[in-house]
Amino acid sequence: MEQLESDKQVAKYLLDIKAVELQPNLPFTWASGWKSPIYTDNRKTLSYPEVRNYIKKQFADIIRNQYPDTELIAGVATGAIAVGALVANELDLPMVYVRSSSKNHGLENLVEGVSHFGQKTIVIEDLVSTGQSSLKAVTALRNQGCDVKAMLAIFTYGFSIAKDGFDNAKCPLTTLSNYNTLIEMALETGYVQQNQLQTLLEWRQNPDSWGR
Repeated sequence: MEQLESDKQVAKYLLDIKAVELQPNLPFTWASGWKSPIYTDNRKTLSYPEVRNYIKKQFADIIRNQYPDTELIAGVATGAIAVGALVANELDLPMVYVRSSSKNHGLENLVEGVSHFGQKTIVIEDLVSTGQSSLKAVTALRNQGCDVKAMLAIFTYGFSIAKDGFDNAKCPLTTLSNYNTLIEMALETGYVQQNQLQTLLEWRQNPDSWGR
């Protein structure tokens, strides 16, 4: 394995396995209706043992070093359930996961699994875009009595709306890689060309109105 700084290594992995696809000249349409030159599906990392193990180790090392008193791992459905389980197993910690919405039958749980009031909790996420769904999971855990210390995610687009949301929620966010690093690696590896760079940067500045 080529040894790179961890954020660059994760970005390179995402590009190599096509978990991230860049199409500056043929934009994707997100579920939100936004037009975008990038589409990210970090669930693909689970299909590659070298990649998923690297991500698991990076998350586990952050928790050991920065949050050594962690008592519970929480994965955000659906993309981070498996990653959360890998991290919890590595650290020999209990795990829960947070649904995007409550079940409409049975106990109508939003948080699945066993948690206890005051448990020091780290939330695992696969992707942070606007941050709304990620922070909804944080709120659900706090409402259940968990002491959420931070969220760790594989990748973020770095939108200001997400930064503001996490700041307001007093929930530190640490990500293994980010949009700027990804574009840097995409240029280095020839995944995108220099003449496509301006399009990618313009989208990052105004993602809600770009391409309209």
